[in-house]
Amino acid sequence: MGPAALRIAGLKKKIEIQGYKVRDIGDLFVPVRDSLSQEIQDEKFLQPLTQICEDLCGKTHNAVQSGNIPLVVGGDHSIAIGTISGIAKHHKEQGGELGVVWVDAHADINTPDSSPSGNIHGMPLATLMGDGHPELCKIGGDGPKLKPENVALIGIRTIDDDEKRVLKASGVNYYSMRDIDERGMFRVMKEAIEKVSANTKALHVSFDIDGIDPRYAPGVSTPVSGGLTLREAHLLLEMLYETKKLGSLEFVELNPYTDVGAQSANLTVDLILSALGKSIV
Repeated sequence: MGPAALRIAGLKKKIEIQGYKVRDIGDLFVPVRDSLSQEIQDEKFLQPLTQICEDLCGKTHNAVQSGNIPLVVGGDHSIAIGTISGIAKHHKEQGGELGVVWVDAHADINTPDSSPSGNIHGMPLATLMGDGHPELCKIGGDGPKLKPENVALIGIRTIDDDEKRVLKASGVNYYSMRDIDERGMFRVMKEAIEKVSANTKALHVSFDIDGIDPRYAPGVSTPVSGGLTLREAHLLLEMLYETKKLGSLEFVELNPYTDVGAQSANLTVDLILSALGKSIV
């Protein structure tokens, strides 16, 4: 229901007002969770998630290959496996690498061995770096899709115990809410952009709405207090746009069932517009 809420909030029209030509290619097929067998549920939906991510990989690969800017909107952050695999495949074919700014309350870098729950939406970043379920790691071709030095995690504030070990050993650039409190968003993003841009041809932003404090964005499934303010979130995206290297976007984890008066849906649309160049003046 997340994409539907964004459509109702006028996403397509508002992007067009900024001068873009927009084509909405509709929703990917996602089976109803409760209709799936107990075996699939016990496997944490690995089979349908693999199919969804394979489909999405093809869509994003075709989009960037055609010179377009893919904008993926959804719920579960596991779809980033498909989104980024397709985009990274394109840049690999062109002899380049992809840089990623990953905004999230969670690190999403659990592995099947470290995860206490086994939920795949806690593993997409590790999977994209080559440490995940083999079926998911193969999407978009063999081998890792991202190099850790080309990734910046922004706004993390709740991490599983074993996941902390994985994160520290990963080589990923990460900035917790304490870093943002101490240094400010401008300095954090300036450094993060320098690091993920150093050896890459293009940037992608994977933005989990729960990275924002739930006072501003209550419509998420796993709210964590103490997150980004509205202005911090907008500044982050404005700075990414100004690099002129932001070639793809993804906004996830919007849950209309927990939203309050479409507050989070409207905010998400505003954030997307900032990432596409909307400015105060």
